[in-house]
Amino acid sequence: MKISEIKDILDAEVICGEEFLDRDAKSAFGSDLMSDVLAFAKEQSLLLTGLVNPQAIRTALMLDMPCVVFVRAKKLSDEVISLAKESGVVVLSTDLRMFETCGKLYAKGLKGSGEVDE
Repeated sequence: MKISEIKDILDAEVICGEEFLDRDAKSAFGSDLMSDVLAFAKEQSLLLTGLVNPQAIRTALMLDMPCVVFVRAKKLSDEVISLAKESGVVVLSTDLRMFETCGKLYAKGLKGSGEVDE
């Protein structure tokens, strides 16, 4: 699914990386525990999280994730935004809670990380 579609489905704000909205996310993984993301998420997944520190961006980079969606209208520090910009990671922000965010994307056809082949 294109990141631009994800943005529209979630009525999300683009924080940075607008030039990369044509990238694809193969699946999605939602968690505030970056250790779970590292252990269970697949590469090229979309990361959905409420964790607003640089570790979320670093985790996305380790798994070659094209986009991080911050849920619950979390406010990001300049450090997080700067790291995402430098790394070419798209950052979106939505007012939705994690459960709603996952549900909306799943209903539109984006599968969870455990449901796709690598």
